[in-house]
This record gives sequence, structure tokens and C-alpha cells, in this order.
Amino acid sequence: MTPREEREKIEGEMLSPRAALASGSKGRQRPEPECPLRTCFQRDRDRIIHSKAFRRLNHKTQVFIAPEGDHFRTRLTHTLEVMQIARGVARALRLNEDLAEAISLGHDLGHTPFGHAGEWALDRVCREFDPEAHFHHAEQSLRVVEMLENDGQGLNLTWEVRDGIGHHSKGKEDFPLFGRDRPRPATLEGEVVIFADRIAYVNHDADDAIRAGILRSEELPRKTRRRLGDSLRERINSMVQDVVEASREAPHISMSPPVLEAMDELKDFLFARVYDYTAASEGELQRVEEVISGLFRYHMKHPELLPGDRIPRTVKGLARAVCDHIAGMTDRYARTQFISYFVPRGWPTP
Repeated sequence: MTPREEREKIEGEMLSPRAALASGSKGRQRPEPECPLRTCFQRDRDRIIHSKAFRRLNHKTQVFIAPEGDHFRTRLTHTLEVMQIARGVARALRLNEDLAEAISLGHDLGHTPFGHAGEWALDRVCREFDPEAHFHHAEQSLRVVEMLENDGQGLNLTWEVRDGIGHHSKGKEDFPLFGRDRPRPATLEGEVVIFADRIAYVNHDADDAIRAGILRSEELPRKTRRRLGDSLRERINSMVQDVVEASREAPHISMSPPVLEAMDELKDFLFARVYDYTAASEGELQRVEEVISGLFRYHMKHPELLPGDRIPRTVKGLARAVCDHIAGMTDRYARTQFISYFVPRGWPTP
């Protein structure tokens, strides 16, 4: 029996009947031999960690664009915090930690430079060339792992991980989120990541806003502080414990109504006081718009600058390629490219 088979046997004996077992995976986009050491979900996790898109998350904005301090979150540290919360919840519920970890690590691979401001700007400019197009980072994350990574071959991940990545984001909507037009992830591990994502960002974004001087801790909603606690640690602990308790006997991952209400109130408060403020303050939203739209239009005129040796022949195909290219940029690379294309260079002195 190989180490992988031993692990699969342990999963079958120890995990909840509701857990997604590696041995029961629906498989990959392209069949390939199994690894003798790792389960399919462990292998997916490793592929994501070693991808170029994952490494670029370290230089992509979470909330604050080009912060001066060293301790503000980036898209990478957000991803790691989501992973830590998701693994903790999955472990407590006897779900598959490896699957929850892989979905968490891949959930934001398609995020643009400059955070959500960049996402909104890219969505708008791509419609100039393809009115039916739209951009959303969850869909782009799925595109990254299925098509863009590994020189266009994708990462060939399992169906369960790809399903979780594609369904992870619910934007600013309140929970519960699911319905006819909002299908659930196919696994409980995928549902865990949705809750872990929101628990992570409402807490660490509030923490960063306090560090930046945009908020004072006593300004956080009273209901949030009363029900969840005054410190970052207390709030995360309250939310995570509540998810575990509310989900033990429930058919789906959930929260108790009082804690859910407090979390949604904090989320709405952050959208009003932090996200909109940081995007619009000192013209940042306009600057992001100029960089993203400027780069997009420039590459539409100069498709030879796109990576690879195949230039799409249709406007729609070219717009899709440009969108992929810009979405993959880090904040730093996008700024550098914009300067190289649009900022005049002085003549060298003799």
C-alpha cells in the first residue's frame, strides 16, 4: 500500500460521512497517473503553491494601494489567512482539510492589480471592445488554473478544487447567499472557504484600516463589538467557533443568526467607511482607472506586446487576451508598464 493509499484509507475511516474524500474525486480535466505519495487534493495544493500566479499575489493589493507600512495585508497574506481559517473549520467538522486548503490557496489567483478598484476598472474597459464581456476575479481564478498557467496548459486540478474556486466569491451580499441563480459549491469544503474568506477579510481589513488611521477601534459597529469582541483575535475566534457550532448538525455550512447579523453589519460598515474611501481618496480610483484602461487600450493597439506568439485575430479574442494579461499583472508591474508606455523619457545628457 502506497502512502497515498494509506492516507485515503485514513480519510475514509476518520472523516465525516459529509466530507469529500480524495478517493472519491470526480477526477481531473485530463487523466494522469496518481502520485504514490500525495492524495489528489494534496497534489492540487502543491501545484497552486508552485504556480506563477500564486507568487504574484505577494505584490497585489488587498485593500490599500501601495501602502507605506510593512504590516498591511497583501492578496497573498489574505489568501494565507483564509487558508488557516478554512483548515481550522474543516478540521473541527471532520471535513477534508486538504481540499479546503487547496480551494483557499487558489481562490484569488485571478485577482487584478490594485484590488477591487482594478477589478472594476478592468470590467469596464473590456466592455469597450466586447459589450458582452465582463470581468470577475472568481471566474478569472478558474480560468487561471484551467487555461492560463503552465504555458496555456493549466494546472489540471481536480473537479472539486475547481468547483470551489469558481464558487468562492459572493461580493458584498449578505448571507445566506444561495438560490436558483447562486448555486452552492458542490462540497462542504467549498462552503467552508466562502465563510473563511469573509471572516478573514472583514477582520483583517478592519485591522488594516485602524492601522492606517482611517478608523478607530471604537468606531466599529456596536453590535459587532458586543457580540464578537473588541479585538481582532476575539472577533475571529467568535466567528470561527460559531460556524463550527452552527454547522455540526446542519446540512450546510452556516452561522447562527446573531453572529451572522453582526458579521454582515461589519461588512456593510467596511464597504461604506473603508473600501469606498480607500478607492476614492486622493483620486486613487481615477488613477487606477487611468492605469488599467490605458494599458488595455495600448495593448489592443499593440497586440505584438502580449506574451506568447499567437495573436488572436478577432477583436473579441484579442480583448480576452489583453484582459488575461492585465489581470495577471502585479501592482508594481502595472505601474512600471504604464510609465514605460505613457511617461516621456528625457534625452540622455552627453
